[in-house]
Amino acid sequence: MQTIIQLKQVTKSYVMGSEFLKVLKGIDLEIFKNEYVALMGPSGSGKSTLMNILGCLDTPTSGQYILNGNDVSKMSEDALAEVRNKEIGFVFQQFNLLPRLTAVENVALPLVYAGIGKKKRTEMALDVLEKVGLADRAHHKPNEMSGGQGQRVAIARALVNNPSIILADEPTGNLDTKTSAEIMNIFSKIQAGGNTVILVTHEEDIAKHAKRIIRLRDGVIESDRKERTGVTVFYEE
Repeated sequence: MQTIIQLKQVTKSYVMGSEFLKVLKGIDLEIFKNEYVALMGPSGSGKSTLMNILGCLDTPTSGQYILNGNDVSKMSEDALAEVRNKEIGFVFQQFNLLPRLTAVENVALPLVYAGIGKKKRTEMALDVLEKVGLADRAHHKPNEMSGGQGQRVAIARALVNNPSIILADEPTGNLDTKTSAEIMNIFSKIQAGGNTVILVTHEEDIAKHAKRIIRLRDGVIESDRKERTGVTVFYEE
């Protein structure tokens, strides 16, 4: 299997006034291409900090983060921004859609930053909206859509650049049970289509959609479990 993410002894600390707060305490982690991983942990476990590092929104205090063969742990802000745009598709709980733009315009936004012309990016955006079942809503604005449709637009936007990783942070947090199931079905299809999906959630029933569950507690990996053909495999902690 091809390794897409490798963390070696990653730590993250913050200075809070006169205190030194160590949030991540030496994380070793390997995630392979086309895996479907759920990242879980109680408040204060370090999962949000780890997600920010995985998404290149933050850098480790020490240790190494290799993403798709590139060491991103010491990159500049500009270099990290470029990696984020090319390698990572983000899906957030709040959708983060621009209210004045239509669905197709929201989805095409990452392609603007990638320097792709208007005609081509509209074609690409329409194509990915069709994949998430929203072709008929392409020219509607966010306030003309349901929560589930808004999240589908956000997923389409995350997919449009064909990133290496889809990173979803509590993607069903604002949705009802039925809509949540529909959204999780889309993530399963995305993973089946070849993408690596990393899901951050505190909900056990949502995490069960993933093929591997990593639990954090007090800044360390407490357990790393993979379901395989009915057998539970425990990774070395």
